Amino acid sequence: MSLLNIIKSCTRGLLFLGTAFLFTFLFIITSCKKDKEPSTENAAEAGEELAGGLATVFDQTENAFGHSIPGVSIEDNARFVVGNSFFRDNWVIAPSSTAGRDGVGPLLNTLSCSGCHFKDGRGQPPLDGNDPVSMLMRLSIAGTDIHGGPLGHPDYGTQLSPNAISGVLPEGTFKITYLPLDGSFDDGEVYQLRKPVYEFIKLNYGDLGANVLTSPRVAQQLPGLGLLEAVDEAVILSYADENDSDKDGISGRPNYVWDEAQNQNVLGRFGWKANQPNIRQQVAGAFSGDMGITSSLFPEENLSPIQFQNYANLPNGGTPEIQDDLFDKVVYYTTTLSVPGRRNWTATEVLRGKQLFTEAKCSKCHIPKMKTGIYRPVKELSNQEIRPYTDLLLHDMGVGLADGRPDFLANGNEWRTPPLWGIGLVKNVNKHTYFLHDGRARNFQEAILWHGGEAEQSQKAFKAMSKSDRASLVKFLESL
Repeated sequence: MSLLNIIKSCTRGLLFLGTAFLFTFLFIITSCKKDKEPSTENAAEAGEELAGGLATVFDQTENAFGHSIPGVSIEDNARFVVGNSFFRDNWVIAPSSTAGRDGVGPLLNTLSCSGCHFKDGRGQPPLDGNDPVSMLMRLSIAGTDIHGGPLGHPDYGTQLSPNAISGVLPEGTFKITYLPLDGSFDDGEVYQLRKPVYEFIKLNYGDLGANVLTSPRVAQQLPGLGLLEAVDEAVILSYADENDSDKDGISGRPNYVWDEAQNQNVLGRFGWKANQPNIRQQVAGAFSGDMGITSSLFPEENLSPIQFQNYANLPNGGTPEIQDDLFDKVVYYTTTLSVPGRRNWTATEVLRGKQLFTEAKCSKCHIPKMKTGIYRPVKELSNQEIRPYTDLLLHDMGVGLADGRPDFLANGNEWRTPPLWGIGLVKNVNKHTYFLHDGRARNFQEAILWHGGEAEQSQKAFKAMSKSDRASLVKFLESL
């Protein structure tokens, strides 16, 4: 080989080695750069702030829960306004010159819907020995009624009424004491939870008996109910895994409850145990059980047999006491309350909290995103991408949160996954941060720590987080 050929061969070899070295160097640099880029899991999503899709409003004030969905007609807005009036204002004793608003009682919890759902928001347990206002006590005994629901107490029915009209004895009330429960996070920081103990007092219709089943429940916030009713049943059932076939420890299942209008059992969506099938029956049940107002759906006074003997002939506000036209407007109002939009959804700490929420498997039950179907009652709620953070299914939450009271298919340990949208604004609207079905949790952290059963793995993951990560997860919840 000539000297020239040798030089050319060496040059090609050096060029090859140089190119290989350059490629390797660039690969290392590129890989390092990618490692430093933020994960897409920790990034804000397009439209993430629109919790209710196009039915979202942006308001952080005490009125955040009380807006109509945008874009309705003038006529529908008028329906909303009238419905709001009959939801907000007090009902009165019959007979009265106040046409269309009399007939409250004879037994009741409150004089208006807003008495429990103040500013369409969340109730709380009574404080400092006061009587319960936005919290009620469900009652039953062992067995089921003819529709498979809870069997009412023979003297008190299915709900304790602490108030009554003049000349009528209220059923009674209860007081709460709290037992402290001490615990600590994995990093050593201590915390203290409070366990409620209930005592029934001032009972006027006999002893409740040792076998009574009770369930305390605070009023839930109302925005977004129409959107949840607009989700197709098939979507909800797609989240169910009753036999835990994927072995992730989470086995949500549907409740099937009595639909008074359809005269059959259907999927339950609303209430702490998904024990109501739709908004219309939820509203009618509240008129009947909470205020003693009859409707065409529930035309009989909510009285036990002994109470019926004493009070059946008292004056009433008509048959029914709320006419269908007004009742429909209250249902429309409740259906079309819009969802408040997210705040600070692009903040670094909030995005970190969202990632931790997913990693802790909280999102397995609190489903972040779903889509509504065709919803004929209110077309504006159709085909919306919503972020309610619920699956509307029953989950075993462990013995710590159990009420021991079955409700249709829900057993004493099971609760429906509550929607989380708007939960960060409860403090602004209702001036408190009492969470869970009975308000025992005084903040988000305590609510998480009470999670057991299917959610115990998420609770343990939270306890294992660093203090800064726990704070980030709470910041995420506050942004909802």
